[in-house]
Amino acid sequence: MGEATLLSDLGTEIIIPICAVIGIAFALVQWLLVAKVKLANGRSNSADGRNGFTESLISEEEGITDHSVVRKCADIQSAISEGATSFLFTEYQYVGIFMVAFAILIFLFLGSVEGFSTSHQPCTYDSTKMCKPALATAVFSTLSFLLGAVTSVVSGFLGMKIATYANARTTLEARKGVGKAFIIAFRSGAVMGFLLAANGLLVLYITINLFKLYYGDDWEGLFEAITGYGLGGSSMALFGRVGGGIYTKAADVGADLVGKVERNIPEDDPRNPAVIADNVGDNVGDIAGMGSDLFGSYAESSCAALVVASISSFGINHELTAMLYPLLISSVGILVCLLTTLFATDFFEVKAVNEIEPALKKQLIISTILMTVGIAIVSWIALPSSFTIFNFGVQKEVKSWQLFLCVAVGLWAGLIIGFVTEYYTSNAYGPVQDVADSCRTGAATNVIFGLALGYKSVIIPIFAIAISIFVSFSFAAMYGIAVAALGMLSTIATGLAIDAYGPISDNAGGIAEMAGMSHTIRERTDALDAAGNTTAAIGKGFAIGSAALVSLALFGAFVSRADITTVDVLTPKVFIGLIVGAMLPYWFSAMTMKSVGSAALKMVEEVRRQFNTIPGLMEGTTKPDYATCVKISTDASIKEMIPPGALVMLTPLIVGVFFGVETLSGVLAGSLVSGVQIAISASNTGGAWDNAKKYIEAGASEHARTLGPKGSDAHKAAVIGDTVGDPLKDTSGPSLNILIKLMAVESLVFAPFFATHAAPPWPPQGRPCLKDFTKCSSRANMHRSQQAMRPIARCTEQLHAVRTDAHVLYKIKQIRVQMIS
Repeated sequence: MGEATLLSDLGTEIIIPICAVIGIAFALVQWLLVAKVKLANGRSNSADGRNGFTESLISEEEGITDHSVVRKCADIQSAISEGATSFLFTEYQYVGIFMVAFAILIFLFLGSVEGFSTSHQPCTYDSTKMCKPALATAVFSTLSFLLGAVTSVVSGFLGMKIATYANARTTLEARKGVGKAFIIAFRSGAVMGFLLAANGLLVLYITINLFKLYYGDDWEGLFEAITGYGLGGSSMALFGRVGGGIYTKAADVGADLVGKVERNIPEDDPRNPAVIADNVGDNVGDIAGMGSDLFGSYAESSCAALVVASISSFGINHELTAMLYPLLISSVGILVCLLTTLFATDFFEVKAVNEIEPALKKQLIISTILMTVGIAIVSWIALPSSFTIFNFGVQKEVKSWQLFLCVAVGLWAGLIIGFVTEYYTSNAYGPVQDVADSCRTGAATNVIFGLALGYKSVIIPIFAIAISIFVSFSFAAMYGIAVAALGMLSTIATGLAIDAYGPISDNAGGIAEMAGMSHTIRERTDALDAAGNTTAAIGKGFAIGSAALVSLALFGAFVSRADITTVDVLTPKVFIGLIVGAMLPYWFSAMTMKSVGSAALKMVEEVRRQFNTIPGLMEGTTKPDYATCVKISTDASIKEMIPPGALVMLTPLIVGVFFGVETLSGVLAGSLVSGVQIAISASNTGGAWDNAKKYIEAGASEHARTLGPKGSDAHKAAVIGDTVGDPLKDTSGPSLNILIKLMAVESLVFAPFFATHAAPPWPPQGRPCLKDFTKCSSRANMHRSQQAMRPIARCTEQLHAVRTDAHVLYKIKQIRVQMIS
């Protein structure tokens, strides 16, 4: 046994589930506070005596007791909720079929590793010990895949339900002031954030304990089977993100192009036939999609860390507390986020529009500072002072303070990425104002400036990711990178609360417009929404940064499991993998962009048809046919999400089976390197265009007023930029981080199969070896001396000693160099 930790194993087994239960309880409390705002009558009683005053003392706005407005809000909320629920059920039916098919595939591939044998096998990393049969890994990997998939689906669905429950309540609270509306929107986001973080942790913890009943001391096999949990989470997230993204953007583009540019009617005007589909889209794409995505990242980073730890001293010596260090970080993260949330909802109150964005930014700063302290405490009590970490075949000695730095560097890199993203996408700063200013000369200059901004915004986040990779790898090899990713995701509850707040505010504004509420209320919801746009971009920055680290950690675990000692880019099979892998994000983006384009085309035609053929629609005397637009978005997204999903899911299998693990390692590295860049630039370009449009519409500064008002040429150019950016920021960009993670975790899950049924060396390795040997012989014949024959004999002996695998060529070259010298 290794050195004892301050925290006992029993303490660990109590702390993790208790923290998860506290998270769920806190989410329920926030839900109850949101539920106090009633939609059944005209009286809203959310602040019952809270903060020292009662309802009657609140300054009443116009229409606060108008029963018809409340009824309208309730009806619109009901329509949005029904549309979102119906879409997600349809999507989950298709995804369910895929889930079952892929589960069978996992079982067949992994079960065939030892020919479905039920006898014990020598362990992969220590052949002196006996481990559970490969068939057990197949069964338990399949089970954990299904568990991860179900948890991911439930996370997304709960998020959507919470958002559609809170949107109209936020609108009603906006009548009393921007502060009240902010608190309702933020509380609702917190419900989603805490439910997701706590559920992810609890399900993973319970799964580990249940699997341990069978695996016993075989931790290597246990945590290899657990990797299926991450694969399940991310594969569902991919379909949720792509399907939801296509849905929301088809509706958004259709509504904006016809409504705002052609018909000159405001955003979310009830006369626009696509307006309900647009608001439904915010919930299925930005809420359900983002929930599943961040759950996937969390599950994968935990799995990557646990797999590497199981073959390090933690796993070898069966040190449970140190082994579950990644789960302890997440547990402390829930407590830290709980305290941080109180700063926004209870300790300080937002009173003015210009306090919204600072309040959200403070959430990030406070959670990061408190989490740094939390990580230090966990590292002190849960880790031995010195231990070893598996590093490509050797054990690397690591100190506990070095592991603390790995987690902390990931955490702070996340904050830096968040703030850089905010700088490039918030209309409070120069970059977005420059983009808005470029609208003076039309849409073309707006598009050029926006693209340039997106490319430039990649620089600092990439340096932040690079530094965190360098520091964590130097200190603790691939385990360091996995825990750095966990550090970035440790404040996931706060990150998700901020992220979900955006779409809820967006919906609230839409409901205010559709219910015919006053201009003052729409201004308040717009202010909430503009801040939400920036925070959504920050959330995407976190998701992309953590995806890069998670993907690299999974890549390291895959390389170790597939028994690859080095990935040499100079060998043709690795290089072709690298260049094809770098192409995949472009292929994937092309598919998703085209899908949004073709769905938007149908939507534009339908909206135009309704405006042209329904009498009295423009005058507001008749209602549009919302249901047809909802159906167009649903049908398009269900049909179009299959090809991009198939591309991502099948690539690792095809490459691994037909070209071998080395080519696959090249593909994974290539897709990681190019995917991260495209994802950051696409998300930030889209966010900047959106906020440039809002900057002109708000007219809050002298500069903005010279570009406006709504309907001006500059505003129309900004709307076109926003429309181009929509699929970039909400479909292609966010889906790419799932692409890079999913391919890596899938390769790791199937690594035992690839390692056993490796493709024959390609190109064939025999001939180069013989050529080199012939050169050896001819050199010997030339000298015809005993001196020259000795190296040949040595060469032959060493040649037999070398395994005839992909490294033969490399070994022979080394021997030749020795011989010539």
